Amino acid sequence: MEKKLDKKSKLLSVIVPCYNEEQMVPIFFKEICKTAEEFKEKNVEFEFIFVDDGSKDRTLEELKKIRKLDSRVRYCSFSRNFGKEAAIYAGLQTSKGDYVVLMDADLQDPPAYLMQMYQAITEEGYDCAATRRMDRKGEAKLRSFFARLFYRIINKISSADIMDGARDYRLMKRQVVDAILSMCEYNRFTKGIFGWVGFKTKWIAYENVERVAGDTKWSFWSLLTYALDGIIAFSTTPLAIASFSGVLLSGIALLFIIGIILRTLILGDPVAGWPSLVCIILLLSGIQLLCMGIIGQYLAKAYMETKKRPVYICRETEETEEEEED
Repeated sequence: MEKKLDKKSKLLSVIVPCYNEEQMVPIFFKEICKTAEEFKEKNVEFEFIFVDDGSKDRTLEELKKIRKLDSRVRYCSFSRNFGKEAAIYAGLQTSKGDYVVLMDADLQDPPAYLMQMYQAITEEGYDCAATRRMDRKGEAKLRSFFARLFYRIINKISSADIMDGARDYRLMKRQVVDAILSMCEYNRFTKGIFGWVGFKTKWIAYENVERVAGDTKWSFWSLLTYALDGIIAFSTTPLAIASFSGVLLSGIALLFIIGIILRTLILGDPVAGWPSLVCIILLLSGIQLLCMGIIGQYLAKAYMETKKRPVYICRETEETEEEEED
């Protein structure tokens, strides 16, 4: 039996995406339970929603164990790995709380900041309290450089306000959650969605915290792909660049043609140098293929949207498990 809320109580939903977090699930749950105790004096109850993103280890088994120990724990296990974006969306859809917080299971999102975030909403009038890293200690220099470059670029070319170093760790009112869920697109970039929906947000900065156990699931290339997805999702500037490149190169080619004609008529000097001609052809062909590739990326995203596929497929929840046991 799940505990019923008192009419005066508020419910806070903690959403935790998990992918191969067998080691971290028990550690994280122990820490978040300590934080939940501090909220009792605020008359705030907790529910914990773990989203198993098709883990290949024993993450699901660990979730089942803590569910048996604490009825506040809920979980959704995907039929395969759909990605963190899908896991966040599933958690938001499943949540019932008046307030909802997103957290990683690796404890890089310190639960100790949760009370400060809650006070920012309930006492300072904010709709959302979000976190950002002040530094990137422990992160490879090349990775940090490209991360900062990404934030600079996307803030210049899109309408989404994305803070440099922003984490997914944020506490939101139900109104904000409902606004995010109203954006039911298949190709999701949550950091951009957070910025696009707006609302009054307080940013809380803290020093970078390394994982307590396990390894990161994000490689350099997966982060690069994620960044490109974000740019395509929230900006059409690459398409404008492709169009501008075509106009610019056409103008340059026209000037070269005029110059060649004048040189031949005035000096009678035929144009020589096939190696330079080959280089120019290769250059222009490369630019054409690049522009076609940019257009292709947008077409691919539009193609996926028209399929109307579900963002995720849930294979098992705590409810289906308990029904089978009965």
